[in-house]
Amino acid sequence: MVKLSVIVPFFNVQQYALDTLRSLRANASPDYEFVLVDDCSTDRTPAILEQALDSVPGARLVRHEKNGGLATARNTGIDAARGEYLTFLDGDDWYGPGYLPRLLGAITDLGTDFVRVDHVQCTGSTRNIIRVPHGRRGTVLKARDAILPADRSTSVDYPYAWAGIYHRRLVDRGLLHFPDGLRTAEDRPWIWRLHREADTFAVAADLMGIFYRRGVSTSLTQIGDVRQLDFIRSFDQVIAETARDRDADAFMPKAVRTYCAIIAHHLNNLERFEPAVARRLKAMSAAALRKLPQDVLTEALDSMDLERSVKLRRLRRRPGRAEDTAAVPAHPPAPRPGRAAVGPDAADADAADPAADNLDALDDPESLDDLDARDNEGEVA
Repeated sequence: MVKLSVIVPFFNVQQYALDTLRSLRANASPDYEFVLVDDCSTDRTPAILEQALDSVPGARLVRHEKNGGLATARNTGIDAARGEYLTFLDGDDWYGPGYLPRLLGAITDLGTDFVRVDHVQCTGSTRNIIRVPHGRRGTVLKARDAILPADRSTSVDYPYAWAGIYHRRLVDRGLLHFPDGLRTAEDRPWIWRLHREADTFAVAADLMGIFYRRGVSTSLTQIGDVRQLDFIRSFDQVIAETARDRDADAFMPKAVRTYCAIIAHHLNNLERFEPAVARRLKAMSAAALRKLPQDVLTEALDSMDLERSVKLRRLRRRPGRAEDTAAVPAHPPAPRPGRAAVGPDAADADAADPAADNLDALDDPESLDDLDARDNEGEVA
């Protein structure tokens, strides 16, 4: 029986895929499977993944005939997974050696629906630990209790699907799939739904081993085209589902405040967007603000800093204009499965990995040693 399924979407990440695959091999076990989902890559990623079937124990390959984005690729992996537990990894990130056995041990020891973990953010050679914004660790808690308070970062503000492990019963209950078609912020409605509808969760104590590569030039966080606007659809879904919850009055201020913060972030980075997309962003954001519960919105704006509050109040009063939403190009093919576009601008991309041109490196023991060295280089603060 398969104990753990690791779902790994790939799209045009030939320069990083070998690092990811080496880290899977370093964590392999007879009762693990690695579901590799090729989201219709157009570079050498498919050839690299094909070789991994012979080089990485437990690897299975699923191919998309059409690019669908990260949410759809993850859903394909969930549907193909056979494990009692599931976790995720993106095709340009990697695990430290021995991480998966410890991750699996955490959820089996705690017996929860899901467990969340800290991660290491990697920008070039710099390493920074990013922690789950929840104080109690190693303790089984009600999942709903981690949504509030509204004015502080909580577990729903840490949406990374790969920073955790999930029991199969969440799949059976329809809680683990992602909203199909979202090109960015796909994990926001997902994490809210998990915390609203799952029974129990925990934050692992002293468990580190997933490395998130920040600043990949083809990531959606680096691209200012129309796909970025999917954050509006994502948060509209959060608001709609929260409004139907039995504790809507308690949870809605948190959802509205978070939505406002994300809109303000994008308004502060308009130079990253194509001009037509920037105009549409302002128009869609204004419409989104006007659709929110106005009493809750007013309270949220009153609680924010003056600069963001003034900017959002002006936007709310902005009249809608048809030309703002016209002449924006249709969704182009995604360059790779997207990240949630919610943080500050990332740094320049890492240099391409020369090992990507050497398929034999996947079977080279020294390449695993090199990976271990990379995991420990730079500062971790």
